[in-house]
Amino acid sequence: MCQFPLTPTRRRHGFARTSFYFRLSNRAQRSRLPAVQPGVSAMNLLRLPWRGLILAVVAGMASQMFVVASDQPTLSKDQIKQFLLTAKVVKSTQSKKGITSPWRLTLTDGTITHDASFQKIDEHKTSVQFGVNSEMNFVDSYKYNIAAYVLAELVGMDDMLPVYVERKWGGDSGSLSWWLPVKMDEVERHKQHLTPPNLETWNNQMYKVRVFDQLVYDSDPNLTNVLVGENWEIWRVDFTRAFRLQGSLRNPGDLVRCDRHLFEKLKSLDGKELQEKTKHYLTKDEVKAVMQRRDKIVEQFQKLIAEKGESEVLY
Repeated sequence: MCQFPLTPTRRRHGFARTSFYFRLSNRAQRSRLPAVQPGVSAMNLLRLPWRGLILAVVAGMASQMFVVASDQPTLSKDQIKQFLLTAKVVKSTQSKKGITSPWRLTLTDGTITHDASFQKIDEHKTSVQFGVNSEMNFVDSYKYNIAAYVLAELVGMDDMLPVYVERKWGGDSGSLSWWLPVKMDEVERHKQHLTPPNLETWNNQMYKVRVFDQLVYDSDPNLTNVLVGENWEIWRVDFTRAFRLQGSLRNPGDLVRCDRHLFEKLKSLDGKELQEKTKHYLTKDEVKAVMQRRDKIVEQFQKLIAEKGESEVLY
C-alpha cells in the first residue's frame, strides 16, 4: 500500500498563485503504480525548476488559509446552493495574497451563518507570456469554477469540490463557494511530513483527483488547490484556468487507477447534457474539448485493463 507524498516545486492559487509538481515517492512507484515512471507527476502540473521560494510563502499564508467556519451546518447540496444564492452578506474580507484577490464573505439567512469564497476574475486575453512560454486565447474566469462543479455533479465527484454558484456581489458577478472545514492543504501536509491514517482511502481519493484534472485540463493546478479536511477527506478547488481547448490529455501517465463508479460515469457522460447545463459558462468548443478528453481517458483505462486486468486498474 502506498501514499502519495507530493513534492512542491512551484505554485499558484486563488490566494497566492504559484504552481507545484506532484512527484510520487519511490515506495509509491514500486507498490501500486507500476505505470508511473520515477519523476512523472502524480497530477498534471507545470514542470518548472523552482525550489527555494515556496516554504517561506507557505509559512506566511498558513495561519490565514486554514481558519475554518465554526459549527458546520448539515445541509443538502441543494440547500447549500440556495443559501449561497440568497443569504445576506454581513461581513467581507479581501485576501491580500494572489493576483485574483478573492473575498471571504460571511453570510446569514437569520438561522445559519457561514462563510463563502467569492472570486470575480474574468479575464480574456489574446496572448499571455509566462516566462519563456506563452498561451494564446488566455482565459482566467470564475465561470470555470461553476462549470467544474456542474461537471463534477455529472460524473459523481461533486463530494470532492465545494458547492459553487454564480452570484452578484459588490456590483460584480462571480463564483461563490461554500467555505470548507479545511485542516490544511497539500503544501502544509507535506511540510509537516504528515501521513494519512488510511493510505488506501487517501490514494483512492487522489486517483479521482488525477482523473478530474485530466478531464478539465487545468493549465495551472497546484498543491494549494488540494485541501485536506479533519477526517482526511480531499477537496479540489479553484478551476479559473481550466477548460482549455486542447482535446489531448496533459499527462496521460497520471491515469493509473480509477474508481469504478467514476469510470462508468465517464463512459456515460453526455456532451449535449453537459452543453445544456454549462451553456452560461462554457463555449461549445470548450465542451467539445472536454468530451474529446473524456474519450481519451476512457481509452487509457480500457488499455490498462486489457494489459493488467480489471482488478489492478479499477477499485
